Amino acid sequence: MAHDPRPSPRIHVIGCDAGAPGTLPAAAQRLLCRAGVIAAPSRLHPALLAWWRQSPKAVHRRDPELLASNRPEALMADLERWLAAEATENPAVVLASGDPLWFGIGRLLLERFGPDCLAFHPAPSSLQLAFARLRRPWQDASWVSVHGREPEPLAAALQRRPEALAVLPDPAQGGAAAVRSILRASGLEAAYRFWICARLGHPGELVQQIEPGEPLPEALDPLHLVLLLKAPLPEPMELPLFGVDDGQWHQHPDQPGLMTKREVRVQLLADLDLPAAGVLWDLGAGVGSVGLEALRLRPGLRLHAVERRGGGAAVIRANAQRMGVSPAAVLEADALALLEQPAALPDPDRVLLGGGGSDRVRLLERVLERLRPDGVVVVPLATLEAIGPLRALFERQSLQVRISQLQSWRGLPLAGGTRLAPMNPVFILTGVAPKPRQDAVAPEAPPR
Repeated sequence: MAHDPRPSPRIHVIGCDAGAPGTLPAAAQRLLCRAGVIAAPSRLHPALLAWWRQSPKAVHRRDPELLASNRPEALMADLERWLAAEATENPAVVLASGDPLWFGIGRLLLERFGPDCLAFHPAPSSLQLAFARLRRPWQDASWVSVHGREPEPLAAALQRRPEALAVLPDPAQGGAAAVRSILRASGLEAAYRFWICARLGHPGELVQQIEPGEPLPEALDPLHLVLLLKAPLPEPMELPLFGVDDGQWHQHPDQPGLMTKREVRVQLLADLDLPAAGVLWDLGAGVGSVGLEALRLRPGLRLHAVERRGGGAAVIRANAQRMGVSPAAVLEADALALLEQPAALPDPDRVLLGGGGSDRVRLLERVLERLRPDGVVVVPLATLEAIGPLRALFERQSLQVRISQLQSWRGLPLAGGTRLAPMNPVFILTGVAPKPRQDAVAPEAPPR
């Protein structure tokens, strides 16, 4: 066996549950029996003394020196004094909940004493216990802490649409209620089952699912975490006619959250001025959200969705099934190349031009060549500079032009209240083609 060159640790950090020390493994109990000093939360001191006095294996017959670990900085100073004064080989033992190296006291001990002085013996963390209580594997789970932090990391984690997300809330910043507020603001409340797990491994343990709209438990213990587990998707008829929450859409797995957000979708649908029947092109369709919601509003439309991203057609078809609608065609192709083939698509009455990139002007030229009289083209843009050449093209073709900017905010918790977090602004350029010209009425023939 290879020799470990590191010195023997003088501080052993043992993870435990509420039943310690009686529930500790035998090896951990042997370390306690050898300890020269034991640090633990004050609530454990009576149980430690009672266990010690009944243990036949204790090296010392006198009661151990007990330190309170409730205030970590004071504990560090006490351990430093003990290490400087103690010349025996008896180690110090620190009892800590769960895994001391997962949001526990382990980090502070390492910063103060260094790794050579320490050994860690973890127990199950609160995250492990939570998934064990729900009897669910957690290898696919993500986690995020908002303890003492702004809510943006949680909002960003939700945009990745994890199958399961464990959230360590900050009781001083609203706890589980703040997590719920961020989930709702992200449009994902219906997409996740919301579980609260409190005092895991302690008396009065709570594991409870909270339905949307249901109140949270009163006087929730500060020792709690939230588990968000993906919920089964509702049936199409249970969804709103339009403005479906962002979390109800299938996403590209490599770029989750990259889709037209609900607030923008609603405005684009209004600007398209959808007719009861006709042809709608959705070019650069992404996950298909705008075009598919258009079909929910106007089932008589024929939607042709075009997306060049690999796997895009599969995502759009899955969302079509999700929304209970049937596009006329879903094409995985470059829109500009597709429009070079006149027979590839029927002439449109409405066009949403969401893609194109550097070829956007050329793509719009091809669109306008095919647009039917009284047709409408709507172009959402991320930058102000992109408007100029597209507007000029509309005007050269005698289209009526409208320009608007949509800026939305979503509420996020802040110190017991709510602040508004801005979403990216979107510029919307709309062109409306002239109505077909009425032929002049022929004059009556002169009398004979």
